[in-house]
Amino acid sequence: MTKTHATLAATLALAIAATATSAPAAEKPPMEKCYGVSLAGKNDCKAGAGTSCAGTSKVNYQGNAWKLVKAGTCTSIKTSKGNGSLTPKA
Repeated sequence: MTKTHATLAATLALAIAATATSAPAAEKPPMEKCYGVSLAGKNDCKAGAGTSCAGTSKVNYQGNAWKLVKAGTCTSIKTSKGNGSLTPKA
């Protein structure tokens, strides 16, 4: 019986130690609005005049339609109409 209790105690101690040393839950990376990179109907909320919310952009890479992307990556996203922009495009 003592051997079983010792095994159980050791297992419990290892489980507690693993939980205490594991990294905190993955945090979401900072995000930013990136204009002109979403496909038609794939934008995030409120894509400028004539749209109401997510999925309402009318054309691919609509200049006033935005998508949330990882911060710092927007202007490096290339499309057939140019790069992404941190401000709405005409």
